Amino acid sequence: MSIAQVKQYIIENQLFTNNSKVIVGVSGGADSVALLDILHSLKLECVVAHCNFHLRGEESNRDAFFVEELCQKYNLKYERIDFDTEAYAEIHSISIEMAARELRYNWFEQIRAIHLADKIAVAHHRDDSVETILLNLIRGTGIRGLTGIAPQNGNIIRPLLCLTRSDILHYLKERGLNYVDDSTNNEDLYTRNKIRLKIIPLLETINPSVKDSIIRTAEHLSPVENIYKFYIQQVKADVFKDDSINIQTLVRYLEPEAILYELLSPYNFNTATVRQIFESLISQSGKVFYSETHKLVKDRELFLIKKRENLSLESFTIQQDETAISYPIPMAIETVKADESLTIEKDKNLLYLDKNKVTFPLTIRRWRRGDWFIPFGMKGKKKVSDYFTDRKYSLFEKEEAWLLCSGDNIIWVIGERSDERCKVDQSTKEVIRIQVLTK
Repeated sequence: MSIAQVKQYIIENQLFTNNSKVIVGVSGGADSVALLDILHSLKLECVVAHCNFHLRGEESNRDAFFVEELCQKYNLKYERIDFDTEAYAEIHSISIEMAARELRYNWFEQIRAIHLADKIAVAHHRDDSVETILLNLIRGTGIRGLTGIAPQNGNIIRPLLCLTRSDILHYLKERGLNYVDDSTNNEDLYTRNKIRLKIIPLLETINPSVKDSIIRTAEHLSPVENIYKFYIQQVKADVFKDDSINIQTLVRYLEPEAILYELLSPYNFNTATVRQIFESLISQSGKVFYSETHKLVKDRELFLIKKRENLSLESFTIQQDETAISYPIPMAIETVKADESLTIEKDKNLLYLDKNKVTFPLTIRRWRRGDWFIPFGMKGKKKVSDYFTDRKYSLFEKEEAWLLCSGDNIIWVIGERSDERCKVDQSTKEVIRIQVLTK
């Protein structure tokens, strides 16, 4: 292995230019020490960033001290941060591995911005890519998960993906470079370690060149993925609009379930849930599916996607002396005399109430099953749900509707229809005027 090999890989993948400033993630292990030495040898302006995750006791502190000495040797800027990784994982209900990953990359990006650097270089190599492919395969993945680790992802670059772990160790030996060992790399507590320590050696008994074979397969699939992504983007432009998917258009395409997965995965819907959604194509409207962050409703000919909220059980009050509210709906409120100067405008965002026919505080809440009101101009009661149906509300529009209430009486489907019982008439002396303030 030579520095020239890495340089050629950098050029082929357009990772950075000769004048680039790079944040280099250095743990002190063999891979990151080799990365730093190579980039420094290429005369790049490097800033070293080290994370102490405090997961290995004194060994973690040893690594931080080693990296600091390394920076002094190269005369490089050194940034270090300490994380309470276990506490972060517990708070966010994620694994230690995921917590360390989030903390590391979020901080790297902060450091990049502070130093006005172009890229963040990390030390993943070919063996890491093989492990990632196998890990994705075990968990279940689409074509993207079988293409391995990308040379570049946003501001993150991986210049050593052209090298194996053996190449790196040979380079360090040739250069006489020291590094520190992470003792947990030899434990099979984590899935990735099990793949490295047990599964790959077992596969090598079947094919000694199995890692090369896996990488070649990933290289074959990478251009296929590009074609696949191009096709998905073409379909998306046709079937996806305003967070809704047109079902009739979707099913006209080849492999609609695969397309549905690609459309919904950015909203954190997993494979199993996408399968259930796909199977609902022939079911009646109203079925609801959830991801961690979003919900999807089958509504007539559409799949409607909405970010999940927790406002459905809340209510908000309007006191008699209030002249404006900002939440949950911005409104202006005033009391005026009912005289000849009063003009009642016809606007769905305006409500005129007879002050003597309502009781304060007024309340704003979501609609509930069984709610009813007497729509303005009518004599009989009407269920709010029936009113929504008549108005052809989608399920999301129903969920987002707000009601203004006086005691137990609904006096306004806000932005839609007021109640007959509180209307202004010839006997009205004072009028409450409420206006929804639109953007």
